[in-house]
Amino acid sequence: INDGIDVVILRPLALVYRAIVPDTARQGVRNVLDNLASPVVLANDIMQAKPKRAGDTFMRLVINSTIGVAGLFDLATGMGYPQHSSDFGMTLAVWGAGEGPYLMLPLFGPSNPRDAVGRTADIAMDPFAWIGQGSTVDALGYARTGTNVVDTRSRFIDDLDKLKAQALDPYATLRSLYRQNRRATIKEVIADDRGTAAAARRAAPSR
Repeated sequence: INDGIDVVILRPLALVYRAIVPDTARQGVRNVLDNLASPVVLANDIMQAKPKRAGDTFMRLVINSTIGVAGLFDLATGMGYPQHSSDFGMTLAVWGAGEGPYLMLPLFGPSNPRDAVGRTADIAMDPFAWIGQGSTVDALGYARTGTNVVDTRSRFIDDLDKLKAQALDPYATLRSLYRQNRRATIKEVIADDRGTAAAARRAAPSR
């Protein structure tokens, strides 16, 4: 299903998007999408008990939403607040939940039971899902989702083309890459104890 949708719809749309939209404009689109996702990232940073990461996300949201023109420009990174990803799948991992078996979800792609639950929770936590009702609000939500899908696919055109052309088993290769990437990202989150009591104790001079 996913391969068929990708071949017939997603990859052609991503190619057209990359061909007609300049690099600078695509980066602006990505910045806006990242900024819209910031409330969910912030909520997960807090639930993971990562104060420094939560502080970075909060400052990014404030700075980029104001002087960054609703997120169009990422000024926060240059001011010392780097961007990072965070989702409820990572939060569950920090809490000790195992990933479970690999899943290839229709439309959503690579996942596992923990991340599938996390994706559902992230959708429920998104404040933009609670704002208003009506055809205009629905259209904006669909536009955001569609733009996110096409923009994400456009950034991986070359990588996925190379994987399909060179890998003996593209499915197994994608599964391995997904698992390695998620485990590395989660390991990085768990190891980041900046701003915590443990980090303060280590930094305190010994007597």
